[in-house]
Amino acid sequence: MKEKLHVLFEDNHLLIVNKPGGLLVQGDSTGDKTLLDIGKAYLKEKYDKPGNVFLGVVHRLDRPVSGAVLMAKTSKALERLNKQFRERKIYKKYWAVVKRKPGKDRDKLVHWLIKNKDKNKVTSYDLPLPDGLRAELNYCLMGKLNDHFLLEVNPVTGRPHQIRVQLASIGCPIRGDLKYGFHKPNSDANINLHARQLIFTHPVTKEKQKITAPLPENEFWEQFLTLERVKIKDNDIGRIV
Repeated sequence: MKEKLHVLFEDNHLLIVNKPGGLLVQGDSTGDKTLLDIGKAYLKEKYDKPGNVFLGVVHRLDRPVSGAVLMAKTSKALERLNKQFRERKIYKKYWAVVKRKPGKDRDKLVHWLIKNKDKNKVTSYDLPLPDGLRAELNYCLMGKLNDHFLLEVNPVTGRPHQIRVQLASIGCPIRGDLKYGFHKPNSDANINLHARQLIFTHPVTKEKQKITAPLPENEFWEQFLTLERVKIKDNDIGRIV
């Protein structure tokens, strides 16, 4: 059975898709099929390409996270986008659902992170450590629905598990995230963290691109669109192929 791909944007240089939670972006020890595999198969079939297909991942999302993933169809585009990421010129917006209201409605969080590769888990520290990687993000409270809170998160750095561990460090683990302290899993085993928006400069045309990823199609996520402060028009909701 052919896997479906939710394409948000595509041209000769880029492929941007809305990744579902639970799907790996790139391969790991599990050997499970990945978003990269599906993307390459899609390009091979659509353009009837012989041999191997080039598709480069510019950034990754954790397996249980959903949302926009930017991939490059040429090595030139990949190199230029990687440079934008290194120079922090790509703006990323995430939506996160937490059960505990943060102490401040908006704040900047700075921590130093150390990853245990054996456990695939990150620990945060308030003060610099020799092996720690500095992590910074900004968040703001967007609204409350029943007993949950919706946060908009803008990471400044791009560290592994950064948003998950930094929110957990202030007592606000993301809904469903057992690894970082939420008390129970979600029914689909994913977490309520969604890469909502990417803003960047096109690596070839140099035009500003603004890509918005629709929320996962489930009742829990969709109810947050009823909050007055988060109603927006998704001009490019993409297509399923």
